[in-house]
Amino acid sequence: MTETTNKQDGVRVDLLRESQLNDMGRTEKIRYIIDRVREGRVVILEHGLDPDEHALLIEKTMTEIDHDDFTGVDVESYPDTENSRSDDRSLLDKLFNRNNKNDSDLTVIGPASRMKTLHKDSDQISTLLKET
Repeated sequence: MTETTNKQDGVRVDLLRESQLNDMGRTEKIRYIIDRVREGRVVILEHGLDPDEHALLIEKTMTEIDHDDFTGVDVESYPDTENSRSDDRSLLDKLFNRNNKNDSDLTVIGPASRMKTLHKDSDQISTLLKET
């Protein structure tokens, strides 16, 4: 089901499970993410991008920057740290009601014009989302 995003009171946040993106090729996955961010959405990936995908995201974004409509993306991610306790479940484990420890990254991608990172450490990403 395709849904268009009209001007609304707020910011749409899409939480994407790893399984939703697994069947996509690298280019298709990056296109999927950029299309949503261009619509003003913030995309949170259950599993972060690998270094090649991250580089491709930046490369594709740079070719599409239009200072009037699309100023690029802001990307923040964090891996699980070796210092985390094994009995702690990640935020997404809790959100998706999973009991196993997730060993993947969490990545937040949003429009650069609307997203400002306030704080980032190994346990938290704090972001301010501005209305346009």
